[in-house]
Amino acid sequence: MRKLNILQVCDHLGWEGSRMHGVKRLFAWMIPRFDPDRFAVSLVSLRKKDLSEETLESYGIDITYLHKSKFDPSTLPALLKVIDRKRIDVLHLHGYGATTFGRLAGAIRRIPAILHEHANLTDTPWFQRIADRALEPFTDIAIAVSRSTAEFVTSARQIPRRKVKVVYLGVPLDEFSRERSAAEIATAREALGIRPDEFAIGAVTRLHESKGNSYLVDAARRVLHERPQARFYLLGEGPLQPALEEQARRLGLGDRFVFAGFVRDVARATSAFDLSVFPSLWEGTPLTVFEALAMGKPIVATDADGLLDVLADQRDALIVPKRDAGALAGAILRLIDDTELRSCLAAEARASGQRYDITVFVVKMQRLYELLHDTSRATRRRAILDADLSFLTGAALPAPRVPHEAGA
Repeated sequence: MRKLNILQVCDHLGWEGSRMHGVKRLFAWMIPRFDPDRFAVSLVSLRKKDLSEETLESYGIDITYLHKSKFDPSTLPALLKVIDRKRIDVLHLHGYGATTFGRLAGAIRRIPAILHEHANLTDTPWFQRIADRALEPFTDIAIAVSRSTAEFVTSARQIPRRKVKVVYLGVPLDEFSRERSAAEIATAREALGIRPDEFAIGAVTRLHESKGNSYLVDAARRVLHERPQARFYLLGEGPLQPALEEQARRLGLGDRFVFAGFVRDVARATSAFDLSVFPSLWEGTPLTVFEALAMGKPIVATDADGLLDVLADQRDALIVPKRDAGALAGAILRLIDDTELRSCLAAEARASGQRYDITVFVVKMQRLYELLHDTSRATRRRAILDADLSFLTGAALPAPRVPHEAGA
């Protein structure tokens, strides 16, 4: 008996100008939780070392950087070298470059390949469509982070619907759902400069167009006009930061709208908020919404598709139309004023958050890896679709299986 060698492959570990990247955080939570007696899980980034690596390496994660640029054909032989050196059994691929070069490598070495889609876009570049069409036969299974992302995978990325499974991610519940003392919360608020009499509205986000933060800045003007004790916090980085800061200055928001930058301890920072807000224009399903749910935060969110997968209006969140700063402001004002509604939403959010545990996701992936290893090569990637894959989409954990034999 031997361990299965799993290679996670991603394009990069951080967005330009931002150290906060959802897939990077997913790796930090996920990889250390695999059963070390059954799996050896390592990671490859196609790009160079970036601003994100310190947190991953601090977890002892085995990372290889290929230092390749986009469309560099030498990426393929470099990836094949890693696959051969590590005797990889299953490829788990995240991102356009990773799913292109990774599926090519999987075809050459005849090993299973999982396409994992985290984005929820409207289309793909023409050249990617050509690659996706050619590589579809070498895709054993595709995982999408939301229902709308699954539609994107089938329509734009041209993966047959029978191969696509919606598998929700999650967060470490032991870190995010634990009760925090009043002293802990007071310390977290003090670290962000929140005074005891202030109502803190916070978003942990990348400052990119998809996140809709310009609408939050516009909404803040109305909220602050009517409730001057409110204070807004954007935690994160990104290329839109200068434009957003200029927008806040132009609206005269002063120190009532704070750009707090990168934070390493997201759970601690989120604990300081009285209200979490998601003004997104489009989403897969962001990890930050699972964090806010697990922490029992009252939530205001837009009706972006990926958010609607996990939030229900008037149950665990108030949902407003996207691109509507007035509606966003109205929902925030409602929750500032209605303490009973805030408490009800917070309690339901905490209950909803218990469904999204990263450990459950890891156990599902372990079962999937074993199935792929046992069936893919022998059946030319066909048998996996005949297997019972209900464990991927169900709430229950898959049953344990007998360990595979060496060389199986």
